[in-house]
Amino acid sequence: MWIRPARRSAALLTSAVLAVALLSGCGGDNVDCGVDACTVTLERSTEASASVLGVDARFVRADGDTVTLEVAGEQIQLTTGQSAVDVAGLQVSLDSVTQDAVKVRISR
Repeated sequence: MWIRPARRSAALLTSAVLAVALLSGCGGDNVDCGVDACTVTLERSTEASASVLGVDARFVRADGDTVTLEVAGEQIQLTTGQSAVDVAGLQVSLDSVTQDAVKVRISR
C-alpha cells in the first residue's frame, strides 16, 4: 500500500515524539536509558539518588555485595546476580558494586 508523503512525515514525527517521551522518563548524568530500561550509577554516599521511569531511586548503604536502596519509597536489598525485584511495577536488579559506586538496572 502506498502512503502519501504528508502522511509518512506525520507518522515519522509522531514516532519521534513518542520516542522522546519514553526516554524522558530518565534523567541525569548518572542515568543511561533505553526504551524500557535504565541503568543508574549511584555513588556510594547517603545523598546519591536519581529519578528513573517516574520513580526516585536512592542509595542507602552497601555491605559487601549486598546493597540497600530506596526505590519509590520502598527499601529493598539486592545482591549481584540476584533476580530482579518488583517495586512499584518496575523490575530492579543490581549490575555491579564497586568501592565508589553501585550500578542498578530498572526496567518496566
